Amino acid sequence: MMNRNWCKTVLLALVVCGTFTLPVSAQEKIQLWRTLTVSGRGVETIPTTLSQVSLGVEVQGKTAQEVQQEAARRSSAVVALLKNRNVEKLETTGVTLNPVYNYSNNTQRITGYTATNTVRFRISTDQAGSLLDEAVKAGASQINGVTFVASDSAIALAQKQALKKATQDAQQQAEAVFTTLGLKSKEVVSIQVNGATPPPPPMLYRAEAAKLSADASTPIVAGEQEVQASVTLQISY
Repeated sequence: MMNRNWCKTVLLALVVCGTFTLPVSAQEKIQLWRTLTVSGRGVETIPTTLSQVSLGVEVQGKTAQEVQQEAARRSSAVVALLKNRNVEKLETTGVTLNPVYNYSNNTQRITGYTATNTVRFRISTDQAGSLLDEAVKAGASQINGVTFVASDSAIALAQKQALKKATQDAQQQAEAVFTTLGLKSKEVVSIQVNGATPPPPPMLYRAEAAKLSADASTPIVAGEQEVQASVTLQISY
């Protein structure tokens, strides 16, 4: 009986002290969790072929009704022109009617009203300059901004290329580390795609359309757009 109790005590001590050795197969499984994490970056540059334009009509007058009617008339003429020129993604972005105040002798008095209608659309950059000139003649009095963008199909293709470059960059970084340390990579155990998105296009300018010269065509020159992607790999060794 004493020998049996002594054996149990020794066995319990071995378990508590952790002197048991795991089987070889279990050790190999634990070693699989040794990993290297690397992040790669990819950039794809594409030409911007479209101009995204925001322009509007602003009218001032004595009464709210006459101002709103005149703004509606001019806006209709501008929208008809844009539709006739087959612009893309045409949409109204703002309609406002506000009183104009005059402050005198600590008294606030309404002296008139201002109405604005603004629209946004896309058009091929090589047509943007002449269209802006025509829009001014049709009644537009504000050019709120012009930004350059690539087509949706070009951006989608560039996103895939940027992701491919980011993945290759991460793989090359990992290989450089493993080679330097004399280690061997085994397999990719985790992949994180951090996205592939183009940065916001820069605004070209904001100007009062009425100040544009009637004798010269407005020059519009496009540039390039970058699509960036990031991929993180976790590789076992």
